Amino acid sequence: MSNYFETLNPLFDNFIDTSGEPDIIASDCTWTEGPVWLNSALYFNDIPAKRMLKWTEAKGTEVVLLNSEFANGNTLDNNGHMISCEHGGRRVIRRLDPQDPTRVDVIAQHYNGKKLNSPNDVIVRKDGSVWFTDPPYGINCDIEGYAADSELDGNHVYRVDTDGQVIAVATDFDKPNGLAFSPDQTQLYIADSGAILGASFPDMDRTRPHHIRRFDIINNQLQNSHVFYVVEPGVPDGLRVDHEGYVWTSAMDGIHCLTPEGEVIGKIRLPSPTSNLCFGGPTGSDIFITSSDRVYRVRSTRRDAVHV
Repeated sequence: MSNYFETLNPLFDNFIDTSGEPDIIASDCTWTEGPVWLNSALYFNDIPAKRMLKWTEAKGTEVVLLNSEFANGNTLDNNGHMISCEHGGRRVIRRLDPQDPTRVDVIAQHYNGKKLNSPNDVIVRKDGSVWFTDPPYGINCDIEGYAADSELDGNHVYRVDTDGQVIAVATDFDKPNGLAFSPDQTQLYIADSGAILGASFPDMDRTRPHHIRRFDIINNQLQNSHVFYVVEPGVPDGLRVDHEGYVWTSAMDGIHCLTPEGEVIGKIRLPSPTSNLCFGGPTGSDIFITSSDRVYRVRSTRRDAVHV
């Protein structure tokens, strides 16, 4: 078995090919984030460099947006448009044209008349509602945004309904981060990366949250919260749920694969702190991983829960 993989349950060997090594498809970045598969290409952000890049098998990596306003998480809406979280703009936007990512409309920028902190990650439910997290990483310093004071009373998770109303659905997080729905969208997983104090992984307080919480979604509200998984080492950042409900979360040492009950069954081990992942590729079963200054591809048998 490759040193890049750790199998803790034989099931993991059926999910990915553990005999080889992850493919490095992009490098020479600063801090990669927000991978999303769109129109036969992988899009991702290099946050401190304020740029969005695109990778294709034929052309490799190219820059598609030179001023991304420190964009972080990306996802697709139900019509296939990219939705992005801007740390610098302190807003959630919809990109209207893949050929011109500067053409946008604003989904959310304020809550109760006050500026958001720095939207971090975002997902879309089948009913068209947009759910996003809003920690302070983009306003803490000028590395991933513009230093500023928060106008809000905390770091919350929000839902934007199709009529544009912005609703706080969880207000008891330290620093909410990645989020993902279960395959039937009756449950929501949310990462809390509160243990990170500054702009880097070494600056941590392990007495603060570094776990994923799971909620039931009942009447469009979050209920029955419990800690689903505590990440060691590091913190959970971006995460995805596959078509059978297995959870794939980033951590300091790569990607952890978890059963729907929260048992870790295997790891994709990478040499640097890892931020996020997505499923994509021609069959939808490639795993693309943003990890520090690089992006990796791992072949798998899994698909994103969104596409079931």
